[in-house]
Amino acid sequence: MTEPYVTLHLWGVPTHRAPSAAARMALDRRPLRQADGLRFAKLLGTGSGRTFTTRDADFRHWALLAVWDDERDALRFERESPLHRRWGRLRDEQLRVALRPLASRGRWSRREPFGDPEPRRHDGPVAALTRARIRPTRAVAFWRAVPPVSAQLHRSPGLRLAVGIGEAPVGLQGTFSLWESAQTLVAFAHRSPEHLDAVRRTAETGWYAEELFARFAVLSVDGAYRGRGFG
Repeated sequence: MTEPYVTLHLWGVPTHRAPSAAARMALDRRPLRQADGLRFAKLLGTGSGRTFTTRDADFRHWALLAVWDDERDALRFERESPLHRRWGRLRDEQLRVALRPLASRGRWSRREPFGDPEPRRHDGPVAALTRARIRPTRAVAFWRAVPPVSAQLHRSPGLRLAVGIGEAPVGLQGTFSLWESAQTLVAFAHRSPEHLDAVRRTAETGWYAEELFARFAVLSVDGAYRGRGFG
């Protein structure tokens, strides 16, 4: 199978259109699955990711993560899909990130959406995606552990963007982050005491029923998020 092409769309909507955007999260699942060349996709809510509780939720920003056979399929979807056109009418801003997987470990909905990429060197900007299904019996302990790690993440040199993502407000959550380089991402992941402590506690306490970590080469970043331009 060819190397996948991954896109993340972050759509910002005016406050008065937030209920319509929330409805599209449910209504668009079936038509999305019919897109040509689509391997895997998730419509996602977003939030600050600072606590991974309901108070983080951002009802003005929504996301689509999609894994395609190749770039042509992604561009055709963006050009021709009624689903994409509907979001074009709802939104007042959009951030589009195009990615190639560099590494992926774990599962999402019992699948390996980004395959098993061969290790390679990448000298440009990178992105990281974490996603987990939290065990209900471990949720309180998990929520207590999140704020120190999140605070350190947002202070980390080289971080360009971090946003919480999830299929549900509670229990199915993750983070998408953009970094200036692989070195800055590695510095946070392997040298931050708060993050290292969370990794250790994850192994000890079994917070997650399912988890995934993936790292990507950033091919392009276009548009804006929360009024901040990228590109």
